[in-house]
Amino acid sequence: MTHTKVAVIPGDGIGKEVMEEALKVLSSLQEHDSSLQIETTIFPWSSDYYLKHGQMMPDNALDILKEYGAILFGAIGDARVPDDVTVWELIMPIRKSFQQYVNFRPIKSLPGIASPLANGRDIDFVIFRENAEGEYSDSGGRIYHNQPQEMTIQNTIMTRIGIEKIVQAACDYAYKNGKTKITSATKSNAIIHSMKFWDEHAKRILAQSSPVLELESIYIDALVAYFVERPQDFQVVVASNLFGDILSDLGSAIVGGLGLSPSANLNPEKEFPSMFEPVHGSAPNIAGKGIANPIAQIWSLALLLGHIGRRDIEQLIVHAIETVLREGVVKTADIGGQATTAQMGDAICQEIIKLNLATRGV
Repeated sequence: MTHTKVAVIPGDGIGKEVMEEALKVLSSLQEHDSSLQIETTIFPWSSDYYLKHGQMMPDNALDILKEYGAILFGAIGDARVPDDVTVWELIMPIRKSFQQYVNFRPIKSLPGIASPLANGRDIDFVIFRENAEGEYSDSGGRIYHNQPQEMTIQNTIMTRIGIEKIVQAACDYAYKNGKTKITSATKSNAIIHSMKFWDEHAKRILAQSSPVLELESIYIDALVAYFVERPQDFQVVVASNLFGDILSDLGSAIVGGLGLSPSANLNPEKEFPSMFEPVHGSAPNIAGKGIANPIAQIWSLALLLGHIGRRDIEQLIVHAIETVLREGVVKTADIGGQATTAQMGDAICQEIIKLNLATRGV
């Protein structure tokens, strides 16, 4: 029996639309599997909430979320609210306060989705992005405003323990999944303090973790080129916050686009809830049209269920997504079709039901 309380934050734009489909999938799963007891609570924290209350979420929001086993997040961003407000008053406090120091993003070829970079070979690797420190810091400031000598400082903060934890998480994943190579994104030839520090501790942790794992450190400018030239060569990529953010969006693009790509913000020790969200943003240009692809949100739900111990259901959802894409009958506009968001969600639900019945021999 799996009983978990899940906080749901649909957010802005298409976040609300794709979240509806993810919850539809969850409902379908629960109807056919009595052992899956997921209790969801929807929180309206968003740009609309900000415009009404002057803040992205209430003062006690983190205390509220702390009582949940996991968080399912949609998307955030609205032209009426500055982006730094939506990010630093909602997403960042959750990631940092709950020590979600692992951002996990699978980069995987999907059936029915043509990638010009595949060349007949499947792309299948994962990115471990450090998610709690690094370049995404609010340490810094400006002085001499509106004067010729105006200046700004933005600090990158890397700690030994922060590097140790993200590299160890990548090594643990590699070892458990039969991978042999870790690729570390660096730029220590030019960023001589923080990235040399990163290199030193990445090398040390990997050496301590497993004698069978190989570490390759690649400068970030070369690495983005290699993602395009030979994406099949990668297995597990580990990167700082900024580098990981860029690489994971590029990785999503080379296998079909952001509409297909999930992510997990993990607190591996499970001392705090982890948060699961699609890679894409709120896409205001198509919000309200009912044409957004819900696969990334549904796959993020699958990652959530795997995280709470239902790896079987995670695999079931991914199998259903792959089957729908392979058949190619239902496709949203971003992957060359005309299906609506709801039609894609319905197709995945129907496939989940078929797979469930087949598994039980019905």
